[in-house]
Amino acid sequence: YSIIVPAYNEARRLKSCLEALQKQTINRNDYEIIVVDDGSTDATASLALSLGVSCISQTNAGPATARNRGVEAAKGAIILFTDADCIATDNWLEEMVQPFNDTGVEGVKGAYRSRQKELAARFAQAEFMDRYELLKRQPTIDMVDTHAAAFRRRTFIEMGGFDESFPVANNEDTDFSYRLSNAGKQLLFNPDAIVYHSHPKTLGHYLKIKFNRGYWRMVVYRRYPGKALKDSYTPQIIKLQTLVAAASFATLALGLFNPFFRFLTFTAWLTISASSAPLAIQNYKHDPLLGLTIPVIVWLRALAFAAGSLKGCGDLLLQKTSCGETKLSGREKPQ
Repeated sequence: YSIIVPAYNEARRLKSCLEALQKQTINRNDYEIIVVDDGSTDATASLALSLGVSCISQTNAGPATARNRGVEAAKGAIILFTDADCIATDNWLEEMVQPFNDTGVEGVKGAYRSRQKELAARFAQAEFMDRYELLKRQPTIDMVDTHAAAFRRRTFIEMGGFDESFPVANNEDTDFSYRLSNAGKQLLFNPDAIVYHSHPKTLGHYLKIKFNRGYWRMVVYRRYPGKALKDSYTPQIIKLQTLVAAASFATLALGLFNPFFRFLTFTAWLTISASSAPLAIQNYKHDPLLGLTIPVIVWLRALAFAAGSLKGCGDLLLQKTSCGETKLSGREKPQ
């Protein structure tokens, strides 16, 4: 097995990540760890080497390129990805590779957990848990995100690897997952393959991430328009909330001239908040403060998603955003 960790200026967090990966329940001789230093200006590379981990250095080119370079160097038949800000549980590797005992499985997705106390981080974790419940109900999925991902190396290369024209860590894994799904590859979710992660600590940071998610998701949806209607990872209510929020921008502008449209805007925003009631009630049981604030955060999330999505659509129409297909080169290597 080969575990690949892309890292850019991650000297502060990388040590905890690598130490966790080095004490997995699977024998250390049965897997390798490869750090791909993406042009860091700090001690990322030297830290990895000091911990006895293989390190590849490249000029800064983004995480998609870094992961592809890691795969080219990997010896394992199963390749795994996690991020420098993730801390794997001791049995993470064992849980990630177990589904590959079924020869039909081509990819596996793990799960996030968090020990954070900040309200924004608690909401982010609640959001993930809601998505995980959706994934558990499905026999196969179409989303494997790279904080905890595993693929057969042969299939990864055959399918072209990550599109290196994605310049940031945002939706390049969604694009690759949809490519696999559309090709009929079986992807599974294992909720017991857990990594701990630091979610956004502030609401502002969280909303900025959602704006960017909306932006880059439009790039992906242009390629896979059917996923805009339904996918395995996104609850339908979130897509509806985003559509209502997008429409509310138009009614808000028209409301400058007609009070009826101001009423429509208020109704739209109230509808978004009200639609969060099941999530709010579910979380209120064990986190009352979070439960009470969820309607407001969901409303703001919908506005951020919508704003990012509209900007993405606008830039695509103006041809400001262009992500072309890139193919991973490299030959098969034995495990």
